Amino acid sequence: MKLFLLFIVSVLMLAACTNSDSGGEKNDASENGEGKTEIEFWHAMTGSGQESLDDIVASFNESQDEFVVRAEFQGSYEESLTKLRSVGGTPDAPAITQVFEVGTKYMIDSGFVEPMNTFIEKYDYDLSQLEENILNYYKVDGELYSMPFNSSTPVMVYNKDAFKAAGLDPEKAPETFQEVIDAAAKLKTDEMAGFSLLTYGWFFEQLVATQGGLYVNEENGRSGDATEALFNGEEGLKVFNFLDTMNKAGTFGNFGTNWDDIRAAFSTEKVAMYLDSSAGVADMIANSPFEVGVAYIPYADDVERNGVVIGGASLWMSKGISEKEQEAAWEFMKYLTTPEIQAKWHLETGYFAINPAAYEEESVQKAWEETPQIKVTVDQLQDTVPGLATQGALISVFPESRQQIVTALEELYQGKDPQEALDEAAKGTNRAMEIANKTKQ
Repeated sequence: MKLFLLFIVSVLMLAACTNSDSGGEKNDASENGEGKTEIEFWHAMTGSGQESLDDIVASFNESQDEFVVRAEFQGSYEESLTKLRSVGGTPDAPAITQVFEVGTKYMIDSGFVEPMNTFIEKYDYDLSQLEENILNYYKVDGELYSMPFNSSTPVMVYNKDAFKAAGLDPEKAPETFQEVIDAAAKLKTDEMAGFSLLTYGWFFEQLVATQGGLYVNEENGRSGDATEALFNGEEGLKVFNFLDTMNKAGTFGNFGTNWDDIRAAFSTEKVAMYLDSSAGVADMIANSPFEVGVAYIPYADDVERNGVVIGGASLWMSKGISEKEQEAAWEFMKYLTTPEIQAKWHLETGYFAINPAAYEEESVQKAWEETPQIKVTVDQLQDTVPGLATQGALISVFPESRQQIVTALEELYQGKDPQEALDEAAKGTNRAMEIANKTKQ
């Protein structure tokens, strides 16, 4: 993560130079032998996500005779951003790049992008047709900079059979921190932990946000460049105390930082409850030899539930490419938001439909009837209360901050005082933000 921080610093310096003298936009679009405008779309999807995306790109190319999209896998989100660094803001940049949600602040500051609002206003696009609680994350100062794409949130996943064996109601998952603590104690056996949480900063952020807590100052970094971490305050401490209580009681299972490991632990009945991404729910239901329940993430006992912050990634249009290529990118992004395409994407990948009209499609309704747990993920998103907390924080060094949280969690499980562990993570985040802010200036 230190390397990633250095990467961000160098990119911001490069952006300042590149954008001040980029040579202007490319005059001629790239055309193939058939006279169609071709554009590159850099993405980081793998597995079923890549298969579904390739199908969608092919259907777009066949749906009209003016544009051709070439989807190109660029590795992880971090690897794709590294490649974008050398061409961002120039005519050689891909027309579209998929960037994870915590890269939002960096992308805006880079100067590499053409905001979506440019085309929304130009073509009078009806933005109200898209999911409000997804748009809220990607809007900054009321302006939409990128088009939401693969969006997900965390959910509670639990073993209904284990609930029955422990005398718990399998149709009612625990909702508050204390209820999870109590249920974990009853679910614990010699072979199975009661509860687990992936050692990953995203889940910590969500458990802070659902209490209404902010991650950083400057209104979660949305009214100005954040300078101070707030996650080590009351809300963050409640999360760490929640985990510390179960860890000391022996009811918490620590399965590390790997998604596959914690999912395998659940499906092999080594843990009864854990938090997962909504995009992983369908696979867990299919791969577990018992009945799987899905519920909203828990929240602290003395607060009202606020909801969840959107995760995943969005699509960014390059600045500096030709107008024709930008037009092609815009047409493709609009195509992606149609109910039919979003229904396909939702069912094949588990990601949310950014156009909720997709949920009315017959295919989706049938799938929900067969697997009602999937609908719980959508209900939680739509029940989320809009606000600064659930809108999500914006800082250009989010990956570095998440690593600070990972270190804090690991130290917590080894016996470190919860407040001390959090304070150290906050100090590390503050240092990273200070360097990034000075470089930007």
